[in-house]
Amino acid sequence: MTVNMSEFVDEKEVIGLTQSLVQIPSVYRPNDPNANESRAAQYVYDYLKNLGLEVYMEEVVKGRPNVIGIYNSGRPGKTILFEGHTDVVTEGDPNAWSYDPFGAAIEGGRMYGRGTNDTKGNLSAAIAAVHAIKKSNQTWNGRIVLCVPCDEEGMMIGIKHFIQRGWANGVDGAIICEPEENQICITQKGAMRAVLRTYGKMAHGAMPLSGVNPNTRMAQAICELMRLEEKEKERVGEHHYLGWPSITPTIILGPEKGEPQINVIPDHCMTTLDIRTVPGQNHNQLKIDIESILQRLASKDKDFRASLEVIESRPWTETNIDDPIVKASAESYRTVVGKEPIYNGVPGATDGTFLHLAGIPIVTTGAGDRHIPHQINEYIDLDELVEASRIYAQTAMLFLNN
Repeated sequence: MTVNMSEFVDEKEVIGLTQSLVQIPSVYRPNDPNANESRAAQYVYDYLKNLGLEVYMEEVVKGRPNVIGIYNSGRPGKTILFEGHTDVVTEGDPNAWSYDPFGAAIEGGRMYGRGTNDTKGNLSAAIAAVHAIKKSNQTWNGRIVLCVPCDEEGMMIGIKHFIQRGWANGVDGAIICEPEENQICITQKGAMRAVLRTYGKMAHGAMPLSGVNPNTRMAQAICELMRLEEKEKERVGEHHYLGWPSITPTIILGPEKGEPQINVIPDHCMTTLDIRTVPGQNHNQLKIDIESILQRLASKDKDFRASLEVIESRPWTETNIDDPIVKASAESYRTVVGKEPIYNGVPGATDGTFLHLAGIPIVTTGAGDRHIPHQINEYIDLDELVEASRIYAQTAMLFLNN
């Protein structure tokens, strides 16, 4: 019978570690050598070393390292992985905040600051959970891997490097430590990022017929993409956990390069597409569908020229509710919280996408209001954060000993 691990989780440790990490700014800014994850990663590395774990730090690109911590029971068994990233998004205008974005101020049972919610709080909860298991002196089998990558908020180069280096080999189940109000998320939307360009001929705005306007061609393409979105909604329907799929133009530049001017028709126009998918959709087919739209528009207009570049494809994920990692998470929630768990899905993509592609069943769960990430005055409820750490510890013990 697995012991309830709640009593071994140190509330002060969870909160103190979160505070320390939030106070280390780790917003990646390409032109600032001091603005990256390196200081936060070094802090985590040293902390895990002091706990007596086997720890590695690997630089993915200059100044952007991954940290890997391993706690081995010394007995054969399964491997569980906890993943939480060190990078955070920009704080925006610091003057718009009611608190110092990197002050980690505590007020009214909440901690405020960039990364409290997404996801330094949950990273701290996972580390404290492993420490709790170590302090408990309970018998358990297998290994626990702490994966602490860089660049989750960007192109996810950290988790890709982690997998390429072989660290995910032999992992039987993973907990993605993201703010989900401690709900058990067994599916997540896919993300497809693309750049659509239309091409024309520069001309005077007073004499449009002497040129070819790429902007009006882009408008036609966007209208067709909205029709494609509606067709996909009709085809796959509203997902029980994830809601509707979407095709969203996010950036429109005409021209993409050079100086725009009100009386000049540009020679090209660029639009970025943020495409979010749900089970039942295929990214390759979507690419074919969009290319077919461009071909159809070109067949009706001899001056229509366009190109599509897919710059990132992160498929949707789904883990069976009967998978051991899901069952362990659910039973842990019941033990720690004393209620039935709430199952849900992740509206965005996470590093778990690539672990899923590597063949690892994943559950995404952690403390924090799921609508708060990336907002001004980001915060975490401290009671919920400690609860997450207890759930993590319990999940590891159940998963590894079952």
